[in-house]
Amino acid sequence: MTGPETKEFTDPGWIQKYRLRLKRRRLLWRSIRSRHALNLISDHTRLIKPGHILCFTTLRNEIERLPWFFHHYRRLGVDHFLVVDNGSDDGSAAYLKDQPDVSLWQTDASYRDARFGLDWLTWLQMRYGHRHWTLMVDADELLVYPRHDTRSLCDLTSWLDNQNCPAFGALMLDLYPKGRLGEQAHDSEADPTETLCWFDSGPYRSRRQEPLGNLWVQGGVRARVFFADQPERAPTLNKIPLVKWNRRYAYVNSCHSILPRQLNYTYDGPFGSAPSGVLLHTKFLPQVIEKSRVEKQRRQHFHDPDQFRPYYDGIIDGPDLWTPQSERYSGWAHLQSLGLISAGKWN
Repeated sequence: MTGPETKEFTDPGWIQKYRLRLKRRRLLWRSIRSRHALNLISDHTRLIKPGHILCFTTLRNEIERLPWFFHHYRRLGVDHFLVVDNGSDDGSAAYLKDQPDVSLWQTDASYRDARFGLDWLTWLQMRYGHRHWTLMVDADELLVYPRHDTRSLCDLTSWLDNQNCPAFGALMLDLYPKGRLGEQAHDSEADPTETLCWFDSGPYRSRRQEPLGNLWVQGGVRARVFFADQPERAPTLNKIPLVKWNRRYAYVNSCHSILPRQLNYTYDGPFGSAPSGVLLHTKFLPQVIEKSRVEKQRRQHFHDPDQFRPYYDGIIDGPDLWTPQSERYSGWAHLQSLGLISAGKWN
């Protein structure tokens, strides 16, 4: 005997939806459990108002980046920052505690075991981010988008709301200096793009992945220099950092992919037509050499750390990433002309 109900339970599309729903619930449940690892240090969440734009991040030893990180995102219009400090010993925690628009949690638990910090941040998004536009970025990522120098995140998210678009994607664009890594000088109060002036405009390759429907973008300088012989291992560069959050949402792999799966289709990659931005990735500031030595030993940043030892070793060697084909960073208009960001229909 067959009928509509029987067909529903035997339809492969229904089975996939069911599995993804279960996956999302498992991710949410483990994030709820992870809250026990977090120690509240500084609580200013009472200042969060309806309509505020919130920024969520987890970090360790980023004191050199924090002054400009907050300058950049406050200027864009972030109203409140919710930060998990994972065992910093360089003064980052004390700096964060002094910021009036920062709520701070600390943990010494394993970053890797917490899905690279996602469990902690998902819990905070569930508790504080519901119905807010939320930004999830690392301390070494600076979001730029078309006209960000004159239009705030509030302007952007208001337009996205009017378009019934619940998320905004971005390409992670690695910036690098001219000359050997580690030999530059950098003032922590200064714009990192004054030290890291260069980037690769391409090639970038992308394809959709199933079952999540997320885009997978690879390429750029790290693929060129550190993964030339194994391009399939090159870092994933697509992210969906800005989302109108719902407590039922869950990032799956950093903010490279998200559930429900339809949110992944809001980004169609570099050279696409959907509105998008770029996360300027400032990984290659001078301290990258020492950081790479430390992280190679900590083994917290990859599912299989042993496979990425050559990557760390390549950075520690301090190569010069610049080539005559490198593009000098000069702002959002240049990125738009290269097709790396798109205004879509936002005029």
